[in-house]
Amino acid sequence: MALSRRCIETLVDLAEIKLSCLDVFDREDRDAAKILAESIAGLKAMLPASQPALSAPVASIEARLH
Repeated sequence: MALSRRCIETLVDLAEIKLSCLDVFDREDRDAAKILAESIAGLKAMLPASQPALSAPVASIEARLH
């Protein structure tokens, strides 16, 4: 089953919201944040190439993980 663009964008938005609300205190939190960031990247890769990709503040969140 293929996901529609709207569905993918909604999932990306939800994952970005959860990632932005996550406070990283320990390794388990860091792992959860890493999985969310990878999921966002994977979802964005599923978007059609002919349309512009979503812009998101994921880079600043990923910077906190390292």
